Amino acid sequence: MDRDICYLKGVGSARAKAFSKLGIRTAEDLLYFFPRGYEDRSVTKNIDDCEAEETVCLSITVSSAVHETRIRKNMAVYTMTISDETGSMNAVWYNNRFVKNVFSPGAEFVLYGKIERARGKLQIVNPIYEKAGEAKYTGKIVPVYPLTGGLLQKNVQSIISEALKSIGEIPEYLPEKLREEYKIPDINFSMKNIHFPDSLESYSRARKRFVFDELLTLQLALFSQKDVISKNDGIVFKDISGGNLLKNNIPYKLTGAQKRAMTEIISDLKSGKQMNRLLQGDVGSGKTIVAAMTIFLSHRNGYQSVLMAPTEILAQQHCESLNEIFKGLGINVVLLTGGLCAADKRFAYEQISNGLADVVVGTHAIIEEKAVFFKLGLVIADEQHRFGVSQRARLCAKGVNPHMLIMSATPIPRTLALILYGDLDISVIDELPPGRKPVQTFAVGENMRRRVYAFLEKNIKEGHQGYVVCPLIEETETLDLSNATQLAATLREKFPKISIGLMHGKMKPGEKEQVMEDFSRGSIKILVSTTVIEVGVNVPNANVMIIENAERFGLSQLHQLRGRVGRGADQAYCILFAHGSGEVTKKRMETMCASNDGFYISEQDLKLRGPGDFFGTRQHGLPDMKIANLFKDGDLLKMAQDAAKKICINELLQKNDEYSALKKRVDRIIEKAEILN
Repeated sequence: MDRDICYLKGVGSARAKAFSKLGIRTAEDLLYFFPRGYEDRSVTKNIDDCEAEETVCLSITVSSAVHETRIRKNMAVYTMTISDETGSMNAVWYNNRFVKNVFSPGAEFVLYGKIERARGKLQIVNPIYEKAGEAKYTGKIVPVYPLTGGLLQKNVQSIISEALKSIGEIPEYLPEKLREEYKIPDINFSMKNIHFPDSLESYSRARKRFVFDELLTLQLALFSQKDVISKNDGIVFKDISGGNLLKNNIPYKLTGAQKRAMTEIISDLKSGKQMNRLLQGDVGSGKTIVAAMTIFLSHRNGYQSVLMAPTEILAQQHCESLNEIFKGLGINVVLLTGGLCAADKRFAYEQISNGLADVVVGTHAIIEEKAVFFKLGLVIADEQHRFGVSQRARLCAKGVNPHMLIMSATPIPRTLALILYGDLDISVIDELPPGRKPVQTFAVGENMRRRVYAFLEKNIKEGHQGYVVCPLIEETETLDLSNATQLAATLREKFPKISIGLMHGKMKPGEKEQVMEDFSRGSIKILVSTTVIEVGVNVPNANVMIIENAERFGLSQLHQLRGRVGRGADQAYCILFAHGSGEVTKKRMETMCASNDGFYISEQDLKLRGPGDFFGTRQHGLPDMKIANLFKDGDLLKMAQDAAKKICINELLQKNDEYSALKKRVDRIIEKAEILN
């Protein structure tokens, strides 16, 4: 299985290079390169029963020689008549001169291709062909693989078929008792039938094996990390009173979802085990208040707290918010970021080490060795996808098993959350504070641009600010998409009296911070940006969000971008310039205009695009799903989680030799998955 693909029959250096583009370097990589679909060529159809637009398999006799017709310089059509007991039709190939040497009248062949209507008659176009009885490419269910330049379907099918023969018996790594309990077939049956299924039922069983396998190993990898933390004794917070003191500083009542989250957090804090919890909520759902209440409980129990944010601007905003919430309560909030001058950093380090800093808010600077805590009891990380497990572990090492709370404003479906955050307990805030106005969203075409710009200008003159978001930074020859630099220049020309800023991912961190600070202060009125403004920044005065080429973004990403506006008391608007009339684009735009519910939107995104493209999976550093579909395979996910829990509870990976091969696979995932590092 570890053998280099070069040594497999049919793979030379050119094909090996093509396979490497697909991440295939060994025989094992090749076998786990699963088909993207299948063509059922096992059933032949009579010519007389064929209908236009269907793809069929025909068992035929050649009735004429192949006739060549030159249409123009680079186009030749090759036609022959075919027949069976029920009738006859033409077989047509375009620019395939080799067929002239293949067919002769009276020969029997099997053809597989699409039926089309031309000049009132049916014909089969560019069919795959082989001599009757060969059954190499027809007469069975045939896999269809995702390809890259230099590879053809026939090549890949043939090479994988040869690989299965030459490798022979594949060692099983799922223990027999486990397979019996969950009705999972063995590896050799499954590998053969995932590539070359004997029947649709055999394929279904093989797919179940590999989906279960993929989800089980990933869950075990995540649970193994959780297991390390959950076994740790945690600090017991005995004083959980004083909530009313804090509530007096909060201008509104907590929602039911916020209260529920606090109940779950308090249960962890009292349990004697280290809390390791995800607090997931939509933009504006009130996660910061829940974090502040948790920090307050840490302070009441004599411990320091840390709140870590992904950017300096977000850290500053959290610092200001907490100072407002803790006003008059004698809680000292200290800011620690990389951008502080040396003297301010030294002062912050002193306050942290001598215990005068009750709460430390900052960026990755908090992880540095110089930050030594007096008595750390609580770690809160904002926007989980910026921090891996090892970074969280380094933060936790600043104290003795401090409690950990992760906040994420990326609403994701429960099935995906269980995968992404399998090492965390999850609390969900799924309702918005009362009185918050939903952002009005409109999907428009290019013909509305003048009116949209007039609307933007009107809002700026009324004292508001706006965002214009583009998918690209600079113009490219291949993609005709709006780009930030060009659009900023266009808008400056159109609105010479309005200050317009530009921000994109290629700018240095300091430059981005400065632009965002100018926008937050109000000196920039329109900010033209790529998606770097997605996370966290709070500018209540911004009430218009225009998104160019909205069809290029996933639904969840559009929802995150929309969440940058509507943070003040005034009505906010999101305008989507969408090009393309495809069904998926249309459905996505309709969903955005109809709903402001991030959890509903994320479900639709997963449904429409699948987990591979879902906003978050790549950012969270998950290994790619080769076969599992998190929207369709919810039942198998539950089954895999049930199995993973039993394995972890009984420590089977560590104590049972039958699980040693499975443990090796789990260890490989831990090594590769960024989320775990």
